[in-house]
Amino acid sequence: MSEHEHTKTDGLGELPAVPVAADAPALRAEWRAAPRNDKMAAHKIECNACPVLCQISEGKPGACDRYANQGGTLVRVDPVLIVDRRLAAGASADLVPFLADAQALPAAAADDSSSDGDRFFVTAVGASTTYPDYKPAPFIVGSQVRGVDMVTVVTEGIFSYCSLKLKIDTDRWLGPEQANVRCKGEVVGHVSTAEYGSQMLSLGGVHHITGGSKKEGRVTVEMMQALGNQQAMELSIDGGATIVVQAGQPPIVNGVPESRMRVGCGSATVGIFAEQFKGVADEVVVVDDHITGVLTEHQAGRCLQMRPSGLKIRGRKSTPGRWFQVANPGTGWGGTDLTDPLAIVDGWDADLAWPGLRVLMTSTTGEHAAWYVLDADLKPQPAEMPAAARAIVERIGENCEPALCTVLFIGGAGGSLRAGVTDNPVRLTRAIKQAIVNVTCGGAPAYVWPGGGITVMVDVTRMPANSFGTVPTPAIVAPIEFTMRASDYQALGGHMAYVRPLAQVLATGGWHRDGAPLARQAIAPASANAWPLVSGPLLG
Repeated sequence: MSEHEHTKTDGLGELPAVPVAADAPALRAEWRAAPRNDKMAAHKIECNACPVLCQISEGKPGACDRYANQGGTLVRVDPVLIVDRRLAAGASADLVPFLADAQALPAAAADDSSSDGDRFFVTAVGASTTYPDYKPAPFIVGSQVRGVDMVTVVTEGIFSYCSLKLKIDTDRWLGPEQANVRCKGEVVGHVSTAEYGSQMLSLGGVHHITGGSKKEGRVTVEMMQALGNQQAMELSIDGGATIVVQAGQPPIVNGVPESRMRVGCGSATVGIFAEQFKGVADEVVVVDDHITGVLTEHQAGRCLQMRPSGLKIRGRKSTPGRWFQVANPGTGWGGTDLTDPLAIVDGWDADLAWPGLRVLMTSTTGEHAAWYVLDADLKPQPAEMPAAARAIVERIGENCEPALCTVLFIGGAGGSLRAGVTDNPVRLTRAIKQAIVNVTCGGAPAYVWPGGGITVMVDVTRMPANSFGTVPTPAIVAPIEFTMRASDYQALGGHMAYVRPLAQVLATGGWHRDGAPLARQAIAPASANAWPLVSGPLLG
């Protein structure tokens, strides 16, 4: 490993002059900093916020750009984020230094409401870690909500076991299932099973982070950090497409931005609009890579007593009016490789078809559509689409939702970070499964998977901006908070001696001086998020 890769020192600029809070009386001395390395230069300090143990020169950051040496003191460069419900009404948020004296509270903390958990919530974004694991979490916050004493344990987790699940709304074929997904030439994941109107990717994971080459691990966490922080990334799929993905934005497939998520498969589209098609067209074919629909064969057409058209379709018939494998997957009509929809027509039954028969062929999004009329030889001839038919195609498009990329972060929190919450970690796991503890990530609601451990999943667009970081072990750094009643925290063996009132936390920061934040910044809660301190059964 080169010196630059291990202790990157560029890009810091001038560090803000912020005072260092006094250590809490109960703070154990060995938690303030890592033991002094006798071989380390006198002007450097060693950071123990992660296993890398960077030796940091004065005025420079460590390898993660998250911690720095300021006058011989290890400081957290970024502020810890506080969610303030009042900001939802449009108030401004300023960067405020933590103070050394809890009696000199800033204006917001001096407000009587600062002890009220209905206004402030301390997120783990910027909160620092508990490495090595036996230390209590940087912030263990006591607050009161509706007369109930609550505790929130706040920490940034260092996740080697984590991944991203991407839902990409598009009919376009991105690549075969199980195909490698690459970023900057490195394999960072694979194509997963397609879902209704969406292609799915599974990215990251411990095998890509730790099990491959050094470059593969570094590129994987860089990609995960960028996507988690709602930035755009270009990915390529072996044997498939090149895509640009960004949480909350339309995907770009082979340079073409997507705009629509299909209303349904071909069969569903036929069924939805069958009554509207009747009388406008004699036959309707909705081309789809998965299930192509043929109206007069379909049960919907039969129920409407539509005359059979005699159309013969190439492919594998499933049930009446539903056809599989009419073409190869691709980026053309309905997620197939078709540029000419007539390629799936295998002729017409002369006993059923008739000259002048009107045929509408459309895709599942309405982005492709064509109108044909059978001639005297029962061959479809292109013709101008009637206004009534065009209106139905436009309605198909109207019923398509906007194409978006959804990025879900999944992290395994069932390991060492639990020691920062309780000296008996399994009790935390059990309490979460019993819905005694509410888990959030940057204040955003997290789904906890059933089964062993604590596997959390969260939509990154509901988290604060720039919630994710990295360390060069490599691993992802992500925020996580555990909220519960104070009585329940005591019952599960929590670190009760380190619970601090919310007002004091707002004024003086966290317990540890080995990288605890020295500044705070208030943000407005995401409108879609429930307030973390009253979510679920906590106050039920």
